[in-house]
Amino acid sequence: MDGVHDMGGRQGFGPIHYTPGAATFHAEWERRANALYGLAVRHGIFNMDEYRHGIERMDPRHYMGASYYERTLTSLATLLVEKGVVTRAELEQLAQGFVPLSAPAAPGRTNLPNRERFQPGDRVRVRDEFFAGHIRMPAYIRGKTGVVVRETPIYPFPDAHAHGVPAEDEPTFDVAFRSEDLWPQGADSALVHVGVFQSYLDRAT
Repeated sequence: MDGVHDMGGRQGFGPIHYTPGAATFHAEWERRANALYGLAVRHGIFNMDEYRHGIERMDPRHYMGASYYERTLTSLATLLVEKGVVTRAELEQLAQGFVPLSAPAAPGRTNLPNRERFQPGDRVRVRDEFFAGHIRMPAYIRGKTGVVVRETPIYPFPDAHAHGVPAEDEPTFDVAFRSEDLWPQGADSALVHVGVFQSYLDRAT
């Protein structure tokens, strides 16, 4: 989906700040949120694509102000309510206050019919399309042309996997894009490699 979470390639956010050797968790609740999310996935309550889409569906103001594990906790709570494991009322009783949940999900979609298979060296073009549901196509590569480097093993198609829609697993292709093509007059010369699902690609003419 097109949301505030898709920040790749966007300008105006300044340099990325990081602390070498920083602790993974800064509070006990973060450790518990992470453990509960992992437990839910392991027990098949929801899958990784559903989890990612739960974060994507957060209110933009909440998303921008939330920490990494706050986003995890919001997606976890949303999916547990949607799956009928717990009710929002029960969560708010435990929290003794308001529990923010993500917006409802949009419908999913199945694989592109008549998908092409590509070989290293093939020129491909990313489909220039927009989708209201979960999608693993970064906005900054849409409509852009690159060169296939290699093919990776098959994986559940995320546009379907996040929504319970039947679909075939498919490979991603490691596609190399020239930075000048992605951001004309706005980037140093370099190659940017992106794993792109087969259904997102057409052969470049």
